[in-house]
Amino acid sequence: MKAFIFAAGLGTRLAPFTNTKPKALVEVGGKPMLKILIEKLISVGVDHLIINVHHFADLIIKYLKENDFGIRIDISDERDLLLNTGGGLLNIQKFIDKNENFIVHNVDIYSEIDLKDFFNTHLKNNTVCTLAVSHRNSSNYLLFDDNLNLCGWKSYKTNSSIISRPNYSDEQAFSGIYAFNYEIFYLFKSQEKSFPIIPEILSISEHYDIKAYNHDNKFMLDLGKPEAILKLESYLKNRHQNI
Repeated sequence: MKAFIFAAGLGTRLAPFTNTKPKALVEVGGKPMLKILIEKLISVGVDHLIINVHHFADLIIKYLKENDFGIRIDISDERDLLLNTGGGLLNIQKFIDKNENFIVHNVDIYSEIDLKDFFNTHLKNNTVCTLAVSHRNSSNYLLFDDNLNLCGWKSYKTNSSIISRPNYSDEQAFSGIYAFNYEIFYLFKSQEKSFPIIPEILSISEHYDIKAYNHDNKFMLDLGKPEAILKLESYLKNRHQNI
């Protein structure tokens, strides 16, 4: 199984931690978030990882050389230009086989989602894309119909929306975890080299079913801000004490 980790971002929300290192190497309880994620992906059967790099790229490459995880790890080098999520995904096409399915995971997302079940559900649905989502407070939501098909996006922060299908009935927050089929590489329409992925997925959902994978019963935390690091450390400490 293959997985791609988005680790190239500037991590501006995590300053001052990211003033001297990439967000992927910011530690949670003494362990870099990149290591936490790699170990989780390996535990569910991932044996080939692709990791994109830009901000303090050399430090991530050095870390991976000094720490043998026992699997193949390739670097998608974005040092010359940060490609955003859409461009970043297109840039790894050479590492993915035709008709292959794979996981994509933001490095700054910690979750207890069963990634094996997530991936198997994606395979069972035989869709071009599956998105991990949950009902939780957020300023932005993805919209879905009764069959868990993506229908649009809504921002309460800017009071704006993008509707790809009219009959939505539910809104859920995206959790930064995707599953894709290789076909996704043929469906992006953006002519830019660097572009965000969500608008492209919304456009694709007009003609293709893109499914929600709900994880309301599984803990998840976006580690994009310093206070989230402290929150996760407290959560993990309490969970360990209660075992």
